[in-house]
Amino acid sequence: MEYPVLVPGILLRRYKRFLADVRLDDGREVMAHCPNTGSMRAVNVPGCRVWLAPSDNPARKLAWTWELIELTQPDGSVALASVHTGRTNRIVEEALNAGQVPALSGYTTLKREAKVEGARLDFRLDDPVQGAAFVEVKQVTLKESDGHGYFPDAVSERGRKHLLALAALAEQGQRAVLLFCVAHTGIRDVAPAAHLDSAYAATLKAVVERGVEVVAHGCEIGWREGRPVSITLSARLSVSLTRQVDIALGVD
Repeated sequence: MEYPVLVPGILLRRYKRFLADVRLDDGREVMAHCPNTGSMRAVNVPGCRVWLAPSDNPARKLAWTWELIELTQPDGSVALASVHTGRTNRIVEEALNAGQVPALSGYTTLKREAKVEGARLDFRLDDPVQGAAFVEVKQVTLKESDGHGYFPDAVSERGRKHLLALAALAEQGQRAVLLFCVAHTGIRDVAPAAHLDSAYAATLKAVVERGVEVVAHGCEIGWREGRPVSITLSARLSVSLTRQVDIALGVD
């Protein structure tokens, strides 16, 4: 997925869920739309460098949209995380259409927003030989102090609802897949965040036993002339259903 020309700044604060104040590199302070309804645990870090997408649409209330944040890692390197959850399905759809998700390759048609009993899932893939595959996508940006990635970043009843819908499909003989789109370049693996939502973690383990598949892929940020210009799905990452995190100690 290609970005518009992004503008850098420093995050001052995020508030009222949908708003963020940013000081641009030219000294202006602007109010940006924050396209993320979650807790943004570990990616809402005032003082970090962020990247905004500008808009000249006069119908918009806010002329700026917060896209990315740069996060310094324990080893001194810098990771980028996408805070724009509305981009996630497009990233995954482009990868599916390009055959870049090996676990879901070979399907001939893709339908967005597949309505099933009890929920609306992100994609339905179909093929005359393979049949159907139902895919629910979740964006992962939470990297805890133990160095691992986790989902969700807060209690998610909606996430549990999607898991149960996938499990019902699997038990009917349909292929049902949960795909974690890891939009944080510093995350190398994913686990359910039992320390934040024990019910989600337990449900994920249970639905896997019922036939739901879990796949995780990282994201790659493309750069040109010192600016991020694209985000694409990258290599497959490992998923652990049993990892426990001790936030106080920062170890497994």
